[in-house]
Amino acid sequence: QVQLVESGGGSVQTGGSLTLSCVGYLNTYRYSCMGWFRQGPGNEREKIASISTATGSTDYADSVRGRFTISQDGAKNTVYLRMDSLKPTDTAMYYCAAKPRTNGNYCDSGGYDFEGQGTHVTVSS
Repeated sequence: QVQLVESGGGSVQTGGSLTLSCVGYLNTYRYSCMGWFRQGPGNEREKIASISTATGSTDYADSVRGRFTISQDGAKNTVYLRMDSLKPTDTAMYYCAAKPRTNGNYCDSGGYDFEGQGTHVTVSS
């Protein structure tokens, strides 16, 4: 079971940028995808970005496409989420999660069984 630790959250003004990090043991044989999820006040949890551990291909929710970038560094066992042009609606707890390969190889579907404790992002107007 992978242990994931997120960091990099904080407070920023509208239009600002943050980069979140998620450190964990990224075993590409056991985990097909890494994803970033978020849950804002009164909102359901939303998957906003994912990346294939094998190919590096990415997928984004419409709400963040063009503003957020997911990337991975296998040598550092780290997945990043670069967030630009932040809006107050981006205020949320952000979680990274891992999808076991036994749950399939398609990163845009569910099956992310393991996640970290989260890091909070607040965007003020």
